[in-house]
Amino acid sequence: MASTSQSVPSLPVVFTTRTQYPLPSQKFMIPSTWKRYQLSQLINKALSLSKVVPFDFLIHSEILKGSLGEWSAEKGTGEEETLEVEYIESIMPPQRMSSLPHEDWVSSISCQLPGHFLTASYDGNLRIFDYSQKLLNGAPIHPAPITSFCLVPSTSTSTPSEHLLATASHDLTAALTRLKLPEDLTTASMQPLATLHLHTAALTSIASNSVGNRLLTASLDGLIGVWDTNVPEVDEVPLSQVEAGDRKKRRRVANDDAERPKRKAPQAVLKSHTARVSKAVFTHENKAVSCGWDSTIREWDVELQICTHTITASEKPFTSLTLPSFQTHPQTALASSTDRTTTLFDLRSTAATSSSLSFIHPSMPSSLAFAPRPGAQQFVSGAYDGVVRLWDLRSVGREMASFKVWDGAKKVLGVDWAKGVVGIAGEGGVEVWRVSEEGTVQ
Repeated sequence: MASTSQSVPSLPVVFTTRTQYPLPSQKFMIPSTWKRYQLSQLINKALSLSKVVPFDFLIHSEILKGSLGEWSAEKGTGEEETLEVEYIESIMPPQRMSSLPHEDWVSSISCQLPGHFLTASYDGNLRIFDYSQKLLNGAPIHPAPITSFCLVPSTSTSTPSEHLLATASHDLTAALTRLKLPEDLTTASMQPLATLHLHTAALTSIASNSVGNRLLTASLDGLIGVWDTNVPEVDEVPLSQVEAGDRKKRRRVANDDAERPKRKAPQAVLKSHTARVSKAVFTHENKAVSCGWDSTIREWDVELQICTHTITASEKPFTSLTLPSFQTHPQTALASSTDRTTTLFDLRSTAATSSSLSFIHPSMPSSLAFAPRPGAQQFVSGAYDGVVRLWDLRSVGREMASFKVWDGAKKVLGVDWAKGVVGIAGEGGVEVWRVSEEGTVQ
């Protein structure tokens, strides 16, 4: 039976965890007034940790924001009912580090290159900044807005000073660009290498596989292009197939054919979506997963060029997609939708309702990024209300933290997370925030 101390009732609690700090299985009688801080102190003392590790607490997959008594009263649980409370390592409050000036909207940002930020803008330019916010180089890659880009992982033939960038644009093409960084890292240069021709409508995304030898492009035309990352010695697409407006531009740079970017053709085309494709990514098994405005998530056998599995979500157009850590959530995909939800889908099921993990936003989410640590449970989402939210897959009810960018007055269009830094791209330009990961709190 629940006991009382100085008229404060106590509640029976059993603690569980999936962290590296497990407690022996036992029942605790906890004052109902205790909140996160007191519970965290208890765990640290019970474990006799030499260095304090802050914890957060989950009850029925919902983060505990108030006291245990307040949670019990809200849920209608009795004082004698044993609460199973899971503790996880706390994420420190995000801290704004800097902003990177841009004159136009920024669709995409990468924090993957150590010491640098790469951005893609609606003015068609790629830019590279160092951590001191210095612009090292900017180059016009497309004559129309860039909608997406990625830093292609280095191949065995790459040198440490060279990196390959892939971009997708409203000009109906994707492009490969070589980035060169000198040893002193004070300047940078960009050289267009190839343009990728397939799509008949604006491109929405581009993504590389983990080894950097293949790309996927997605488009409003409902097609997904599969490409290698080799730069051809000669054009693979005849000039006659290039759009008239694009042909004029290429005539202006065709004086030196050796320096002109070569036109690439796709290795394969994946056809199954019946509306725009929002995003396509490679899976951990080097297959592919895509989502689109036809309210479907599709899994692909890239080699056979067929759709092998479809999840249909009625009236749920998807805006973005990412893959969780394979160690913690294999065979799943996290997708955001115009109905203001982000949902973890089981790729082995055909029913959209098979997932109970759905995260609700006040505004339409536009972009997603997982914490980079293997086994990570946290991800960030950017939304049209100008707010970036930090979530944990173990806490469905509420976000772990949220932070406004550009005072919440402009849309977030892209997010990236690497090495404790979250880069945010959107209508207000770029902001960079320090966001710790579970297991890295000092």
